[in-house]
Amino acid sequence: MGCFMTRSAAREIAIQLGFSVASGAQEPERAVQEFFEPEHYASLAAEGELYSEKPSKRDMDFIRRSVAGVAERRQELDGLIGRYAKGWRPERISRSAAAILRQAMFEILYMPDVPDASAIDEAVELAKGYEDQDVVAFINGVLGGFYRGEVSHEEAPAPAAETDHE
Repeated sequence: MGCFMTRSAAREIAIQLGFSVASGAQEPERAVQEFFEPEHYASLAAEGELYSEKPSKRDMDFIRRSVAGVAERRQELDGLIGRYAKGWRPERISRSAAAILRQAMFEILYMPDVPDASAIDEAVELAKGYEDQDVVAFINGVLGGFYRGEVSHEEAPAPAAETDHE
């Protein structure tokens, strides 16, 4: 694995920081800066493997672009979530589910270097670590509808691997 994190780990950290920024706690750049201060980041390593490796310059760039971009376009992204969250009142959508949806939609719309299918698959996989199956299915459905409605005007990209075991 080396000494650098995966894009999945960078994405998860970006979502966590986006969650923190969305709660009004901090400005995006300050949140990123404080999060990665060596002492703070080192203290996180005890919490889990996610923080055991240092982000590469490329991953830091991804995290910074994500956190700043999601914050800057929050109103637009929340509008899209509202449009595709059929049957769910906004207050029913957990803050972590909203953060995951914002990140995936931002990647699809504004990060051409990220394959759309990866943004969707990774969002669904990450959701499994934070949400119950109903919410995971909701996130998958919202992103599929969003992708068809805003991007492809066809079918959503097929998942790389089938992970449902129902």
